Amino acid sequence: MRSISTATALAVLFGSAALSVVATGTASAATANVAAPGGLVADGALKRVFVGDRSAGTVAATDYSGNVLASVGGLSGVSDLVLSDDESTLYAAAQGTHEIVALDPATLDVKARYPVATTTGPRYLAFTAGRLWFTYGDQWDGDLGSVDPAVDPASGTDPVTLTQFPTEGTSVGLWGPALLDTDPLRPGVLAIGQTGGDSTDSMAVVDVSSGTPALTAWYFGDYTLNSGIADLDLVAGADQVLVNGHVVDAYAGGTFTQATSPFPAAERADVARDGFVAQASGNTVTTYRPSGTKPVHTYSVGSYGTADLTWAPDASRVFVLAQTSTGGYTLKALADPEKNVPTLTVNAPSSAARAKKLTVTGKLSATFALPAGAKLQVTRTDLESTKGKALPAVTVKSNGTYSFTDTPPAGGTVTYKVSYAGDSGHAAVSASDKVAVSRSATSLSLNNNGKLYAYGADVKFTAHLGKTYKNRTVAIYSDPFGADKPKKLVKTGKVNSSGNITVTVDMTRDTAVSAVFAGDARNASKTVKATAYAKVKVSTAITKHYKKAKIGSTSYYWFHKNSAPIITTTMTYYKNRQERLDLQVYYQGQWYSSDSEYFGLGTNGKAAVNLGAPGESGIKARIRAAYINGSSGDSVNSTTYSDWKYLYFSN
Repeated sequence: MRSISTATALAVLFGSAALSVVATGTASAATANVAAPGGLVADGALKRVFVGDRSAGTVAATDYSGNVLASVGGLSGVSDLVLSDDESTLYAAAQGTHEIVALDPATLDVKARYPVATTTGPRYLAFTAGRLWFTYGDQWDGDLGSVDPAVDPASGTDPVTLTQFPTEGTSVGLWGPALLDTDPLRPGVLAIGQTGGDSTDSMAVVDVSSGTPALTAWYFGDYTLNSGIADLDLVAGADQVLVNGHVVDAYAGGTFTQATSPFPAAERADVARDGFVAQASGNTVTTYRPSGTKPVHTYSVGSYGTADLTWAPDASRVFVLAQTSTGGYTLKALADPEKNVPTLTVNAPSSAARAKKLTVTGKLSATFALPAGAKLQVTRTDLESTKGKALPAVTVKSNGTYSFTDTPPAGGTVTYKVSYAGDSGHAAVSASDKVAVSRSATSLSLNNNGKLYAYGADVKFTAHLGKTYKNRTVAIYSDPFGADKPKKLVKTGKVNSSGNITVTVDMTRDTAVSAVFAGDARNASKTVKATAYAKVKVSTAITKHYKKAKIGSTSYYWFHKNSAPIITTTMTYYKNRQERLDLQVYYQGQWYSSDSEYFGLGTNGKAAVNLGAPGESGIKARIRAAYINGSSGDSVNSTTYSDWKYLYFSN
């Protein structure tokens, strides 16, 4: 049995319009990735954004926070999107099937389909005065059409009307695909901008309030007002159009004239209902007040260009289709576009003494004037106020500077955070600076450093903590030698009335024991370490002897001269560990070293060695096993020797 995952289902549904969440600077969230932009519009009633993908033939819907809510496919070659004035219907231009599809914005269900009798288009959409307006046709045969949603096709009347612009018999008209724009606060005003092919400088404003376009102004000719139209917007509250994001042309008396533009060069723009302008230039989006020359808010939207942008109806965000490194486009939501972002600095001393007064200074500045007497909130965060303690608010001086004093009660890292809550024209902003505030040194000791213990000894390690402010907790860690045994916490707790805390460590290896005091508001943290050493467990067993008897006061294993002793060593096992056998022979009253050789241990920790038979009698020898730190294959224990075992060879 096979199943299909939700992610796979979405990929099949959306084609190349995979959905993802991204962010940018002060942007709130982001929504869909598209291969080829096919329209962008924001719904103020539902707080949604609709994004078309021409390549995939899809429209995706997200909320203002970037959550994908719905999607619809089958919109072949979708090239533009627009909402009705009451935001009850979303219209999509489907070039592939030469129709306009009406969708329910809440569900993206299809409400109606309006076929357009053309071989090219429909291309661009606009809605005003109760009608949907669209452009269609190719070079030399472009035109304007409309859809009357109030007409029921079942009545026998076609709601689609074609050939509404140009004006037949005159030079006024379209010769290719044309951009459209409306102003929600000026119903019936429709701007038209020629784009593509020749005559891309042609533009018009028409009055469509009657349902039939009436020419208000027309421009066609020599490119003196623009150098080709790639973007066209009606300027809110004025008889002007904004061309390519920065050229302002006024219209009156049937003609267009160049007006003074307050905006720098750009590629495209969108105008909010209140006249604010969002301008895109490369990878930067900048907002301006209606007649302002200074930028209000500037955003970086990546490393590449911007294909489209639109305002949220409430002006709370600007939504941008920004190009990605893979060649597609991603939707980004830019927050607070009508608020200037102030610059706030905080300068605190790099270090200071605890319980001594210090001074913090800074400055609040903005492109646009801040309210007189602006207040700043101040928060101090330290070891005793980990969630922050509010300090008295600070008033900004007329020159934007401010200062305040504070006496830090706690040592360690102290952070002063200064915040401006924002106002109607300025976004909230905050900044901080850190101060290293002194703390008293802490007395902490740990015993047993450098001591050597037998294998497996239970050793008590005692840490002693001197006088501190509040914290009386010490943590003790054990770190046995060898990469296979990690450092671990043995005990943590408060010291007793004598300042001591004790743990017992099983000394099977050399071990670093550390005691850690985390510090408190008045005493610095401290760590001390004691390294103690552990021997291995080692013993030897001798076989093949015929008796055991003393020679003088020393007990010997007796062997016939032709018998070979077997020496079996048992030693604490460790991977790749070797024992060393030391052999000495007695001659003329002294012991002389005969040989030392290393032998590998089995996983049971044993190694048996055949010494061989000397073949002559009267020989005294002795032998021992040893673990040599660093030479026996590892360094996790301290050098350890077994007792000598004595051998005698007789006839």
